[in-house]
Amino acid sequence: MEIACLDLEGVLVPEIWIEFAKKTGIEELKATTRDIPDYDVLMKQRLRILDQHGFKLQDIQDVIATLKPLDGAVEFVNWLRERFQVIILSDTFYEFSQPLMRQLGFPTLFCHRLITDETGRVIDYKLRQADPKRQSIRALQTIYYRTIAAGDSYNDTTMLAEADAGILFHAPQNVIDEFPQFPAVHTYEDLKKEFIKASNRELTL
Repeated sequence: MEIACLDLEGVLVPEIWIEFAKKTGIEELKATTRDIPDYDVLMKQRLRILDQHGFKLQDIQDVIATLKPLDGAVEFVNWLRERFQVIILSDTFYEFSQPLMRQLGFPTLFCHRLITDETGRVIDYKLRQADPKRQSIRALQTIYYRTIAAGDSYNDTTMLAEADAGILFHAPQNVIDEFPQFPAVHTYEDLKKEFIKASNRELTL
């Protein structure tokens, strides 16, 4: 059996922190793992900015509640689920994900948790484990699943490398240039074709 493993933000839904940055006008919050490969450095920067401006978890959740999956994402996930088991491997947080995952039909999601104080201020975050996307791929392989993975950022590249096949989707040019070993596509139709190509079964569009 084959499992399709997908990143969430930038692949199926908008980048949550970028959308929050647009709402608040804070340019620094637009940084993602496309810009800062070290996730801990990135998250500490985000937490510092939230604290400086007095934003709470609810403020971010209010913005998330207005978001929709990227155009074509729901149809793509439905197409994929008819042909593969599907798991979302994301560096988002369960406290963020509910409204968007509902619109995607609640595929399985592995991600992290935020830590808040009694006032709702975000004070820290808790990783599910170190290098979680790669470790998830490795775990699936130990129970004899074949994995095909797609992502868009630096933090996806260890997942793509560990998978039986890895695909860059909607990736910025700097990531494409640094990781030429992965096919890079920008539309869901082309992504479907890459999954078909990577599969060891006879599949059709």
